[in-house]
Amino acid sequence: MPAFRRRKGNLPRLVPELDDAPLGQVRRRVETAWSRGSLDTAVMALMANVIDDAGEDWDRKAHRLSVLALSAGRSLPGIWRQHRPEHHGALLLHAWSDLIQARQQGAVVDLDVTRETCRQAAALIPADPTPWTLQLAVLRLERRPSTELSAIWREIKARDPWNREAHLQALGYLSPHECGSSAMVLDLLDGVRSAMPSDAPAAGLELTAFVHSHQRAVAGGGLSAVGAGEIWRRPDAARALDHAAHYWTSPGFLTHAAALADLNLLAYALLKSSRTGEAGTVLRATSGVATPWPWSLEGEPLERYAHYHGRYAGEDPDAKRGGRRR
Repeated sequence: MPAFRRRKGNLPRLVPELDDAPLGQVRRRVETAWSRGSLDTAVMALMANVIDDAGEDWDRKAHRLSVLALSAGRSLPGIWRQHRPEHHGALLLHAWSDLIQARQQGAVVDLDVTRETCRQAAALIPADPTPWTLQLAVLRLERRPSTELSAIWREIKARDPWNREAHLQALGYLSPHECGSSAMVLDLLDGVRSAMPSDAPAAGLELTAFVHSHQRAVAGGGLSAVGAGEIWRRPDAARALDHAAHYWTSPGFLTHAAALADLNLLAYALLKSSRTGEAGTVLRATSGVATPWPWSLEGEPLERYAHYHGRYAGEDPDAKRGGRRR
């Protein structure tokens, strides 16, 4: 990844598509349509193309659907589905929009209908894990018992063993403040730690779990908050940080759709563990692209990212010597 240079294109910014330029172009058109409250055929074609163009890169397809669902609001996915009821992208976008809406306080969404939409999408492209990932998300919202997770998890793993979105949904489902416990989270991490390739799309799963643990400790207040930093001195957390800090910024190492989001996660974790030099290297590798989470844990995301970026991501000392730290 290129060293950070202070030019206009690299100023700290929040862009939901991260570095997916084709997705960014479609997102902006969708947001314009949303502001008008109507969806023309040209924008529908753009949405179909950007989803279809992901092909069997299921991780990128999920990334594109998640960004478009957030940009399209509540009405546009329904309009697209009415026009293209047999298009898998229209079905999945509608289901994803349902899930976003269902998380809003006071919203009324029939999740049985959402589940049926996922089944229809699964029938259209049986190899795609995305409909099953969305069904896992429905289980989370409904707080269904963990016995119902196993069958869906098998379907996902059979199609895309290291799908990022699916693993993050599973982590949320199994967390102690949702449907599981700390022991269940540890079982999940133990089950993937030895088998998952280090550059897989779900590579950030373990660090995500540690950041959530840190967040819960801080939120607990008192002695729990005072000792929150001790999480990063645990051997398992230190190993995860060591590995990620060493490999993730290597050129071409992380290639999945949300790689920049995982670099934001790593930079945050390094800062919380007082490894500021390494955090600066990772912040430079983000090329100024911030993500709402985890920076939102301590304030306005872009402001906090920009603060740390300005403080620690100055000129790369290795670049001045004509080299690059590996």
